[in-house]
This record gives sequence, structure tokens and C-alpha cells, in this order.
Amino acid sequence: MGKLTIGYGLILVVLGIAGYYGSGQVSKTALIPVALGIPAIICGVLAEAKENLRMHVMHVAVLIGIVGFGGGVPGLIKLFGGDTGAGPLARGALAVISAIFVALCVKSFIDARRRRKAREASE
Repeated sequence: MGKLTIGYGLILVVLGIAGYYGSGQVSKTALIPVALGIPAIICGVLAEAKENLRMHVMHVAVLIGIVGFGGGVPGLIKLFGGDTGAGPLARGALAVISAIFVALCVKSFIDARRRRKAREASE
């Protein structure tokens, strides 16, 4: 999951930078995904480098994903309402990307718990 988290963070950084330059450098709020992506990258790097921190930093990473999803939902609502401007598209993309990331994290947490229980049962 560490590598996936790094990838998620990089996608958010690219999304934020593209949104900022796509808006003609007018909207500084387009950089919000960058503010979420950098900590996600750090979480991913720590998860890969420090096994004893993996569980904790991955919980922080999923929290970042939840915040990204929550921040992007208004963009999805505008998209479904017919507004296809750059802002709603970027926020909608943030919501979708973050929702996928959160779902993958939850699946990983469930799988890890099952593996841990199976290991304990075999001991």
C-alpha cells in the first residue's frame, strides 16, 4: 500500500498543478490537491521504509483520502448538475480518485486483519 499511496499523492500533485495552470494561475485553491498529495507521498514513503510505522501512517493516508473525497464531492454535484467547468472537473476528479484510494485502503486493512487472525490461529 505504500507504493499505491505514493502514486495517489503524485496524482494529486499533478492534478493540483494542472488545475492551477489550467485556471491561468488565477485560482490558488486549485493547489489544494497538492496540499493533500505531499503528505500522502510522505505517508507512502514512511510506510515503505519503516515497517513499524506502516499501520499508523496508512491510517493517516486514508484520512487524507477521506478529506480529498469530501472536498471533491461539491464538484461532483456541480458536474451532475451540468456545470462542466475546469473547477468542477478538477474537484470531481479529486473525489473519484480519493474514493478509489480509500476503497483500496479499506480492502487492504481488511485483508491485513484476516492475515493477522489466520497467523494467530495457526500458532
